[in-house]
Amino acid sequence: MSRTASTTEGRLTRALLILAALSFLGFFLLLPLISVFSEALKQGIGAFADAVVNSDALAAIRLTLLVAAISVPLNIVFGIAASWAITKFSFPGKSLLLTLIDLPFSVSPVVSGLIFVLLFGAHGLVGPWLAEHDLKVIFAVPGIVLATVFITFPFVARELIPLMMEQGKDDEEAAISLGANGFQTFWHVTLPNIRWGLLYGVLLCNARAMGEFGAVSVVSGHIRGLTNTMPLHVEILYNEYDFVGAFAVASLLACLALVTLVAKSVLEWRFDLHHEGAGH
Repeated sequence: MSRTASTTEGRLTRALLILAALSFLGFFLLLPLISVFSEALKQGIGAFADAVVNSDALAAIRLTLLVAAISVPLNIVFGIAASWAITKFSFPGKSLLLTLIDLPFSVSPVVSGLIFVLLFGAHGLVGPWLAEHDLKVIFAVPGIVLATVFITFPFVARELIPLMMEQGKDDEEAAISLGANGFQTFWHVTLPNIRWGLLYGVLLCNARAMGEFGAVSVVSGHIRGLTNTMPLHVEILYNEYDFVGAFAVASLLACLALVTLVAKSVLEWRFDLHHEGAGH
């Protein structure tokens, strides 16, 4: 029996597998998306626009963008620093750092939010000191930012660590041997080599920051117009039976997911082209 015959499935099998995959994606991905947009536009474009430009909805959108604008750059700095340290140096506690980077993946987001409440809440470890100095973290924007940063900080690092390990240290060592200092080596050698992986990690980090619900729900206090992000605003509207408003705001998040998916595909394509070019 030839190798081709022994490793290639028949046409019927391939057709059934493709049909099963497409059916699964259609039922669990395409159908929910269609439902979201159809419900959002159920009462017409006017009702949709009114729900989106509502003062509480606009406040939720602004807060979501603000939290992402703060948490994503912080995670870029952390992700690059952690990846650089792990892949370029040997030091005590390296394995512990790798484990801690994965911690948000193994802890429930609700538990993550509860940890910040226990630390910064009124009866928490640091809460009394914050109250004495008129500082508010929980049920305010700082708490939402902290929870979002914690939930999203693995994304950039986890994209860069395998990439930088694969690239090794040869380019940096060559640059240093030619007289480049640390910053010059990073800016002109390391950063160009990791740019596509970095953009991919930033994209995933931003999508998770805007869509995070569990941890933010615990620390936000659900104050309309002040501490509600878009996912929390959707929940409130849905619980109030304002289905058009809930699905209108949810459709904005769905559009974000679609844009993220397209950008992810483009980055993967560019990343593959870059690797093929480097291989040649």
